Amino acid sequence: MLRRVIVRLPNWLGDTVMAVPALRALRDGLPEAQILLAGPWATLLAREQLGDAVVVYPRGWRSRIATADTVRAFDADTAVLLPNSVEAVLAAVYWGARRRLGFATAARGFLLSDAVPLPAPRMHQIDEYLRLIAELVVAAPGRAPRLRVPDPDTAERGEARRLFVEAGVPSGISRVGIHVGAAYGSAKVWVRERTVEFCRRVAAAGRAAVVLGAARDAALAADVAESSAAATLAGRDRPELLPALFAELDALVCGDTGVAHLAAALGTPVAALFGPTDPGLTAPRGPVSVIRHAVPCAPCFYRTCPIDHPCMREITAETVWREVDALLARTV
Repeated sequence: MLRRVIVRLPNWLGDTVMAVPALRALRDGLPEAQILLAGPWATLLAREQLGDAVVVYPRGWRSRIATADTVRAFDADTAVLLPNSVEAVLAAVYWGARRRLGFATAARGFLLSDAVPLPAPRMHQIDEYLRLIAELVVAAPGRAPRLRVPDPDTAERGEARRLFVEAGVPSGISRVGIHVGAAYGSAKVWVRERTVEFCRRVAAAGRAAVVLGAARDAALAADVAESSAAATLAGRDRPELLPALFAELDALVCGDTGVAHLAAALGTPVAALFGPTDPGLTAPRGPVSVIRHAVPCAPCFYRTCPIDHPCMREITAETVWREVDALLARTV
């Protein structure tokens, strides 16, 4: 019988959201066990009751070393390692977990007590996480991540509404978010001209276009907003506020990024633009429309396009607007 279980969460936001069905299966299948969730985005799962303890396990090595002792003190007998990295299994050894479950890669298989072969061909990321958890419990029937929407009267929702007003978006108007960044690389980002065209199309339909992005995307977001008379919140939010922010949107347009998975899991309709990556492996599940323009070189998985970015450039603003309009009509 498993007594204490550490789940090493993925490093990326989207992968963390895609792990939610597996985490629910683990929680339901081990009701008596104490479960600790550790990962950079762990706080986003704090309200989901998927674990008994949540530890932010940062990306930086120095910070991870400091946090490792906190996780070690949990005294777990089992570690479930969702990342396929060597670092993850070395950390589990340090944590003292005698049973270490993860997918076997050439560099780390000998350090795993339960080395599960990587599926061939590869499966959707959600299904691969469920496959791994199936070594311990019966997988849950649900294969679409679902996250709790922050209540309208919470401080986070209030702060999100204030941000919209401060950006010039009046209350009571339908809001369509356009996320212009991608931590993966520029190959996932919709080209500027199409983004500007889309924002203008949103305004012509009597809705508010709101440009979103991280602080590193602020310059592009400001350029798009100025060229289209859209509002911008790029760089003004923070990770903990994202669920409340997406709950205040009527739809979101973005690339194959973590925010697509988070918004869809919260029930916000998402138009997800895929270019260099494969939607069969990482498309969000939920109220989602996947939009692609077929080109011979995709999916290439390049972080930066070495040519003229045809896979994303040829996705037109009108095509995306039709998909968004259809998503909005289904939520009325």
